[in-house]
Amino acid sequence: MIKKIIWISLITLIQGSLFAQSSLFVEYIMRDPSWMGYFPSGVEWSDDSKTIYFQYNPENNPADSLYQIQLSDLSSIEKVDWKMDRERSRSQESFNSDKSLRIFVGPNDRIILEDLEKNSQKELLNWHTRVSYPTFLADEDFLFFVSEQNIYTLEISTGVVKRVTNISNGSQPSSSGSGKSDSKASKPFLESENLKLLEVVRQREEKREMRQAYREATQITPEKEFTYYTGGKNPSNLQLSPDGRFASFSFFNPSSNKNTAVPNYVDASGYTEDLNARPKVGTKPTTSEIGIYDLNRDTVYFIETSKLPGIKDLPDYVIDYPDREWEEKERDLALFGPVFSPDGSQAIVVVRSIDNKDRWITLVDLETGELTTLDRQRDEAWIAGPGIGWTYSGGTLGWLPDGKHIYFQSEESGYSHLYIQNVDTQVKTALTSGNYEVFDPFISKDKKSWYLTTSEVDPGERHFYRMPLMGGKMEKLTSMTGNNEVKLSPDEKHLAILHSYSNSPTELYLQKNKVEAEPIKLTSGQSEEFQAYDWRDPEIIRFQAADGAMVPARIYEPNPEKKNGAAVIFVHGAGYLQNVHKWWSSYFREYMFHNLLADLGYTVLDIDYRASAGYGRDWRTGIYRHMGGKDLSDQVDGAKHLVSNYGIDADRIGIYGGSYGGFITLMALFNHPDVFESGAALRSVTDWAHYNHGYTSNILNTPEEDPIAYRRSSPIYFAEGLEGHLLIAHGMVDVNVHFQDVVRLSQRLIELGKDNWEMAVYPVEDHGFVEPSSWTDEYKRILKLFNSTLLNE
Repeated sequence: MIKKIIWISLITLIQGSLFAQSSLFVEYIMRDPSWMGYFPSGVEWSDDSKTIYFQYNPENNPADSLYQIQLSDLSSIEKVDWKMDRERSRSQESFNSDKSLRIFVGPNDRIILEDLEKNSQKELLNWHTRVSYPTFLADEDFLFFVSEQNIYTLEISTGVVKRVTNISNGSQPSSSGSGKSDSKASKPFLESENLKLLEVVRQREEKREMRQAYREATQITPEKEFTYYTGGKNPSNLQLSPDGRFASFSFFNPSSNKNTAVPNYVDASGYTEDLNARPKVGTKPTTSEIGIYDLNRDTVYFIETSKLPGIKDLPDYVIDYPDREWEEKERDLALFGPVFSPDGSQAIVVVRSIDNKDRWITLVDLETGELTTLDRQRDEAWIAGPGIGWTYSGGTLGWLPDGKHIYFQSEESGYSHLYIQNVDTQVKTALTSGNYEVFDPFISKDKKSWYLTTSEVDPGERHFYRMPLMGGKMEKLTSMTGNNEVKLSPDEKHLAILHSYSNSPTELYLQKNKVEAEPIKLTSGQSEEFQAYDWRDPEIIRFQAADGAMVPARIYEPNPEKKNGAAVIFVHGAGYLQNVHKWWSSYFREYMFHNLLADLGYTVLDIDYRASAGYGRDWRTGIYRHMGGKDLSDQVDGAKHLVSNYGIDADRIGIYGGSYGGFITLMALFNHPDVFESGAALRSVTDWAHYNHGYTSNILNTPEEDPIAYRRSSPIYFAEGLEGHLLIAHGMVDVNVHFQDVVRLSQRLIELGKDNWEMAVYPVEDHGFVEPSSWTDEYKRILKLFNSTLLNE
């Protein structure tokens, strides 16, 4: 024991003489994040605009709770009683045109009308079964709701309920019978005697018959016997046009795909239990179709897509497969909508090709289901970007109050901007333009202005603006550098702002809705312990890539007297994510780790490589058909920039990252062993043919159709190039990037005879680690890797 203590002391002395020191250490920064303090989220306003509600946790409870600040007393932060919190709940709420009235679904499937000006409530309907989606019609004395896969209307002034659709998910009955049950018909002997003998059973049967009679009485009138039979399909997204003339519904046509089983070796049962996870890329997609139910003509027809321009277009990559015959056929589609005009006379539908290379915004002829294309966005890579939406989402999309113009976002210019288009003349106008992006635009209560967030000031900042409805000068309403996430009060007189900066987590501010108004800080959640350290404000730089692009990055520099000539490059995850910015990072643990590394003398570079968010369409799609192409060369060029401009030893550069960052780390070590001495690949994709369909097929198409893209993008094909030191870390119950990924790679490394790698497995962790002990173990290993491979002895 004495010898062991002497040996540990000797190691400590040696380390102390070789390495710079930090007041930070891994166990300290990887604790439960509550040590940092408590920070607000989920801001909401009271209906009268007098109270701000938000999620908060100053008591260090197991979860956040609802707190409030009254505008009459900004110094007081009060916890909201759970009963009051429950009373505030409004399920499936919707508003009338001027937002003076609200309807929502209350307990026990009641539809409640709330007068926001009078602060009063009225029960409109206590229905016999589940109701959903209550919505005002153009005549605001009427609303519609959905129940049992059909649409009903309710006249508010009289309380009269009318069933307006007659949809059955059964099959068309034969002409020999009516298909209706007759409760008064003679009953079988046993049933008849049972009802005579057992009073409770008889009463229940009578109530059942009464409910059925009530339903039939409120369903279809004798003169409208039309029934639409779906043949077993379940309609969804039922809605009624504001004028009450047309109903619509969607059918989703799912395909049966094989899912992946993820074994859970540490299940509480003591047995190994399989978690049912996603299928792999290349699976058959779910498609959709939209039906129009003409209530005047008692007929149903489906939106016709065969005439969409370019519906049969082949992708450009087919040129790489000259020996294959490509069939010209209509592509599979996903439809969103219809979105009705305010008066219900017109509607638009968004159609997306399942290969995600086309988005059509179309005008629907509601009497025929035929489409007229208003805007087609084609991208040989894939359609995406802020406000563009995804497969079954329309993104930013709607009608202006005049009922003549629609609005939407498009990357037509190379950046996601806000457009309006006249549906009659088809004239399209860009309301915003420039080398920046637009986020979350919405129309003001008086319908005269837009409110929107943009990155116009800088890609690393977000600010809130006001702009005239038909376009014009934007007024910048926020002023604090960093991210300004704004919640506008219902009366539109105040902004509640969640603001953060690079080295300062989120706090809540209040500001008047005026240009150059001064924000008032309402919360101060940082703990004294967190404030005791002087957290770095990393400098944002740009370096030139080999292809001439200017690549943004954040750099953490050590004090000159501590600089050790070694560098670490961090690769953020998700691919399409921005981490070079001036607000508090979602990678806050990594941010603190980078401060620790800088204290120890390392220079740390954090790059928004090609595919990162925030820089427009070309940056986003720079990895199309080659992940591990420009996104990887940006890391290599970043390393060269460190050597040329920051005095870094070219032989002492490491790299690490998680998820997509883990993938890039593997590609870096396998393809550029002359640049990177060591790396830590965390929860990394090793073979893109094993990842999910929705993400991967956009970027690499499918393995069956474009195998070239998969083979040049997957690390497992390049494992023979490993020369440096590799740490692989992965959660064993990861249902996103499956543990199977690194198991297959490890077998490949074994077969190649590689012995300069190790694997750390985490039996209880999914893709995003939860346990502080797991975070601590992982980052101790990362630090040990860099200290042992990048520092001169």
